[in-house]
Amino acid sequence: MKALRCHSYATINLPFLTLQKHAMTSSFDNTIRLITYHKQATSARTLFLRLNGSVCVPNPLPQLSQYIEELQDLPVVTHPAALVAQTEKQFNLAADSLQIEHEFRAQVDTPDGTVTVYLARFTMIDPPRDEVEPQEGKFIALTEARNLPGVELQLLRQAYSFIMEG
Repeated sequence: MKALRCHSYATINLPFLTLQKHAMTSSFDNTIRLITYHKQATSARTLFLRLNGSVCVPNPLPQLSQYIEELQDLPVVTHPAALVAQTEKQFNLAADSLQIEHEFRAQVDTPDGTVTVYLARFTMIDPPRDEVEPQEGKFIALTEARNLPGVELQLLRQAYSFIMEG
């Protein structure tokens, strides 16, 4: 089993994959994104957070990005926990306001390399509209996503299918 050790990183060793968990920092490399959503418990209405013209947090995907149909085997994958914590802090949300959907993972080919996209669910009863509004964040239904780049539409379709099947 391979182990990876770097300063300010924790390492999780699995026989088939090494996950790298970043220490809490204000910026992340370009190899990870989150799609965040809220699903009403009673109606199953699903809304995605759009911020800076994108559903990808912390930054939109670069132009020329292409959705990867079949997941690639990557030697090291950045664990999303620190990005989730940073996103909660960015919107002044309580810890554990976002929960990673561990069975969802998608990949996008960008000019800078492969980006892994994770899915995180807001756990509160109502979407935190007031918390995201100061940063011009908005919760949108899938039908309101038409103006997003094609790669993000593909990611949203995959995420929506996952959410509805779960």
